[in-house]
Amino acid sequence: TSLAYNPAGRTGSLVFKRLIGDSRFDVVGLVRSEASAKKLIAKTKCALEEVVVSDVTQMEFENVDDNPHPWPYALDNTEAMVICTSAVPQISKLSIMKALLKIPLNILTPNKKAINFRDLQFRYRPGQYPEKVDYWGQKKQIDFAKKLGVKHIVLVSSMGGLDPDNFLNSIGKDRMTGEGNGDILIWKRKAERYLRVSGLQYTVIHPGGLVDTEASQMELVLDVDDNLMKNEKKSISRGDVANLCIAALTESGDKSVSFD
Repeated sequence: TSLAYNPAGRTGSLVFKRLIGDSRFDVVGLVRSEASAKKLIAKTKCALEEVVVSDVTQMEFENVDDNPHPWPYALDNTEAMVICTSAVPQISKLSIMKALLKIPLNILTPNKKAINFRDLQFRYRPGQYPEKVDYWGQKKQIDFAKKLGVKHIVLVSSMGGLDPDNFLNSIGKDRMTGEGNGDILIWKRKAERYLRVSGLQYTVIHPGGLVDTEASQMELVLDVDDNLMKNEKKSISRGDVANLCIAALTESGDKSVSFD
């Protein structure tokens, strides 16, 4: 069995859809809520039995005497897991209004864009910030994989994690004080390090900016250590990321790799 964790998001649902359409895989999608299950079924047209609702972050693996099998039995015999979890920021409506009010002046100012998208502010929902989702949540998923006997984890992370000053790390922080629940790329890299020392085979994919275009329309360039960050174009189709996840499951043999 191959397990797709949190496949209700835009990238995760594409991975899940490709998996259920591939006869080489017996697939289960694991979601945290009934709402996410309904969303996933609507997106992928999968069968009810291909989706399991269970919150891994609430499972206790230590007190086996009280509950020796805290996960649904449908997840037994899982050999591989694809993790597509990520904290998702919400845009501030007030910052949108402020940006719109600046447009007339910006248009009259030479070499200035009508809207500077970095003027927009983003916040994470309570309890859905990077440290909790991208580190503690993924850490719990990795622990869960070990309990299940999973052999291979494919983790979709993000490019830019070697630069602590990357703009994405500022999301969720106060612009004046620098305080807040941000540093998403830093927390993602901490989760990656935890995976690397877990003893499990891993494939870590660091995509650039994700775009909702058709797969296989752009040439894919692979590298390591954020070398691609210097390129003018750093985007990749979500569909191509999904295809890379499938390739990782079928072509990696017994090797662990991490690439951008």
